[in-house]
Amino acid sequence: MKNPKNTSRTGNPGRRVPLVPVVIILLILGAGLFGDKGALRMLQARRQKAELERQVAEKQDVNRSLKQEIKRLKTDRSYIETLARRELGMVGDGEVVYQFPDEKIGSDDAEPKQSPMSR
Repeated sequence: MKNPKNTSRTGNPGRRVPLVPVVIILLILGAGLFGDKGALRMLQARRQKAELERQVAEKQDVNRSLKQEIKRLKTDRSYIETLARRELGMVGDGEVVYQFPDEKIGSDDAEPKQSPMSR
């Protein structure tokens, strides 16, 4: 007859997995996913890199347009005149500016009011 103690230990050896190697494998996987140089950190770093590259490209476009404007301000007198008229409200020699008051449509303010002196 067989000893029952021997059958439980030597019985089907492929069924029982040793605990130590499983724990070690899980620790390695955890460190690989969640560690300082893990897969999740790498994905986050790639996203951040893409965002920073987009911002750099945007800033380079702004710099390019500012350099073009600086060049125009240094060389193009008609551009300076246009900016002075638009931004500062300047007028050229011999020009007359007509300003009209803004009228509110359908309001009682459209009628001329009498001054207190005329009453």
